[in-house]
Amino acid sequence: MQGNILIIDDEIKLLKLLGMILSQEDFNVKEASTARSAMTMLEQYDFDVVLCDVRLPDAFGVELVKSVKTKYPHLEIILMTAFGNITDAVQAMRNGAYDYLVKGDDNEKIIPLVYKALEKVKDNRSKIVQKTSTSKGFGQIIGTSPSILQSKKLAEKVALTDAAVLLTGETGTGKEVFANAIHEGSDRKKNNFVAINCSAFSKEILESELFGHKQGAFTGAVKDKKGLIEEADGGTLFLDEIGEMPIDLQAKLLRVLETHEFIKMGETKVSKSDFRLIAATNRDLEDEIKQGHFREDLYFRLNVFEIHLPPLRERKEDLKVLAKHFIDIFSRKLHLSDLQVSPDYYKTLEKNDWKGNIRELRNAVERSLILMENNTLDAESLPHYSDKTILESDSLSIRSLEKIHIQKVLQYTKGNKAEAARLLEIGIATLYRKLEEYGLR
Repeated sequence: MQGNILIIDDEIKLLKLLGMILSQEDFNVKEASTARSAMTMLEQYDFDVVLCDVRLPDAFGVELVKSVKTKYPHLEIILMTAFGNITDAVQAMRNGAYDYLVKGDDNEKIIPLVYKALEKVKDNRSKIVQKTSTSKGFGQIIGTSPSILQSKKLAEKVALTDAAVLLTGETGTGKEVFANAIHEGSDRKKNNFVAINCSAFSKEILESELFGHKQGAFTGAVKDKKGLIEEADGGTLFLDEIGEMPIDLQAKLLRVLETHEFIKMGETKVSKSDFRLIAATNRDLEDEIKQGHFREDLYFRLNVFEIHLPPLRERKEDLKVLAKHFIDIFSRKLHLSDLQVSPDYYKTLEKNDWKGNIRELRNAVERSLILMENNTLDAESLPHYSDKTILESDSLSIRSLEKIHIQKVLQYTKGNKAEAARLLEIGIATLYRKLEEYGLR
């Protein structure tokens, strides 16, 4: 079992001795002689276990436990002291320490204790992943940058009302996550949250999806269909990319918003639905109004409460925690354990502008886990974003590297070409052309 261990001790001889002992057990070991340098290392590396001296020149280890556990809840910390102080030991455990050792007397216990702590770390990581993957509401929104916290604060306030909400921002900034969080934070959370992307359908299909239809309303309408407006009764209807909705459908939607009444396609009877509307767009709707593509009256009806979601390039301080979130999700999906993450992996991520925002980051992390070597995520796992170009390879040409890349992604998707094209960030037609070119069909 490998693990990443940080040792913090200002006694340099003991620091080096412990480092040597743990390295011989095949652990990845880093050393720090002060709390300040240790906190810097914790920012740079993904550690599992920390061995920390109680008496440091710039901190009291017992108190340090609390701040480290708050910031890195998956970590386990073993405190070490030259003096067996029961009061300190009790307080250390209360602050979240895994255990407490007396230097010299307990040296033989260090290795087995580290192994036990690593088992606990596995459980910690598993619980964190389960919590984040099943979390609802505002727990889904990750980040502590001022811009995302401001957007989250506005969303939390409007969730308590029944007001219509307009979410604006670039593609991939998490508008559906916000819409779902607002629903979960509202009195409507026990009822349906239904979502549709208005840009994904033709006018006729979008109308049928929204309003429903009666059997025989049009060719192919072989049975009655309940629309999303009806499905959202008592709950929330989320219309993504509403700027793409055809203008004649906009008029029908406006009437529903004003009266809560609608008529299914092919029917004359009026139906009712009480739903809360959340809409989203990456377009400038005021500009769309000037061009005659969007109704001004619908815009004012939608824009009761606008929340702008910042692009990822304006909240770079959230990039690392978002990347770690996706690493946890996909490593669990791929059944990966003892995963190592090099500091240059995060540094490489930070160099990109992320025009596709969180969605692009999510895809990049998933793809890097497929492409990584030796269970280690590093800059080379991110060929699209690494400073090192493919031309630097001595043994592989650009074409052969691309072929291997495509093969790995197809293996991961179990031959699903549409999913592979998504991960490769190319069109499905381009993928088929490359498969033909490389003899992979």
